[in-house]
Amino acid sequence: MGNDQDCPVPTTHSHSGEPNPAAPGWGYATRAVQSAIPRGLGQSIGLPVHTAAAFQFENLEQAQEEFAGGGGLSYARMQNPTVQQLEERLSSLEGAAHTLALSSGQAATFTALMSVCRAGDHIVSAATLFGGSAGLLQNVLPLMGIETTFTDGSPAAMQAALRPSTRVLWAEMISNPSGDVADVSGLAEVAHAAGALLAIDNTVGGAGYLVRPLEHGADMSVQSLTKWAGGHGSVMGGSISVGHGADLSRNPIFTGGGGRSPLALHGEQALAQWQRWLGASQLGMTLAPHSAFLLGQGLETVGVRLDRECATAQALAEWLAEQEKVSAVSYCGLPGHPSYERAQCYLPHGKGAILTFDVPDPSRFLSRLGLLRIAPNLGDTRTLVVHPWTTTHGRVPEEARRAAGVSPQTIRMTVGLEELADLQADIEQAL
Repeated sequence: MGNDQDCPVPTTHSHSGEPNPAAPGWGYATRAVQSAIPRGLGQSIGLPVHTAAAFQFENLEQAQEEFAGGGGLSYARMQNPTVQQLEERLSSLEGAAHTLALSSGQAATFTALMSVCRAGDHIVSAATLFGGSAGLLQNVLPLMGIETTFTDGSPAAMQAALRPSTRVLWAEMISNPSGDVADVSGLAEVAHAAGALLAIDNTVGGAGYLVRPLEHGADMSVQSLTKWAGGHGSVMGGSISVGHGADLSRNPIFTGGGGRSPLALHGEQALAQWQRWLGASQLGMTLAPHSAFLLGQGLETVGVRLDRECATAQALAEWLAEQEKVSAVSYCGLPGHPSYERAQCYLPHGKGAILTFDVPDPSRFLSRLGLLRIAPNLGDTRTLVVHPWTTTHGRVPEEARRAAGVSPQTIRMTVGLEELADLQADIEQAL
């Protein structure tokens, strides 16, 4: 089982140019700007926007084949050329076999979980979660007969919580807002031994730039594209990237029906096909073409932005830890953080751009800020702060809020592209 002293080795990950199956010989930055763009006379050099509700067939047989397989273009609720190109780029960046892009991160989380669970099934989750994810697990899925057990997120705790009906383990790669780092390799061993899948929320991992969970054993890498992928606070979206060879043989959703089961019909593509059918075709959580275009543009600079943001976040965390009026700082790049050693293994290129710190009077502190903006988004080019206790986690039960690393004194900060000295000056005068 994975541990902090024995760093897991990614199976195919390349941050700067080593061969990768998605784009042999290309590093991340190259794939971010070059992947999914056709070459040839008259082709645009960027992602074009295709606005159409439906697509043509030449004959009955073509239409029948498309509606039976669902892999191409028929109706825009299921697929669109601009969205297809975004999905192809995300698959390249995440090292995935397939990607489904949807209208929001919440839509992606819901689809990922519902694609492998039905009434009577069970989920094991880390307790350190984004408030929206916690709300789905605590408030929405129980209405559908799906129960969740929350743990401290360690492989041992998740293994102890397993049931015969457990279908998926859920954790955040870098949790929002506590900064806990998931032991993906260890969790994958636990999940797969039990016939379950491992789903990792990789939002703070920045579209695979900081880490690719699939290459450490995860079966699904889910993210809110609204955050670092978009990068400018101007568009919403979410995605599910699935790896190669997820074992669905012990999940009755995929094996029921004999020769007509999803697994029999689609083989290795069964999970991806089922998610597209569920999230896009049936639930209609479709990503708009113009949103896909903006997200594709955002992905082209995500690496450049995260390099700067992570460096600034590290410097700010170290500086905040020295301020007398700051009682606690949580950032996995600090030696005192519980996930510090694990972060060295999984996050060699940066420890993320989100941190928290506690102040005596959050209301007074926030009202005195002049440069930093109070807003609930993450991954913006601008540094944003918020009071999670009353906003993002405000509807989560108190015990769960504290388990997620949130107290009444906590300020969450997502670091942008401003100068470090300017951020420090604004925080200092507000303190």
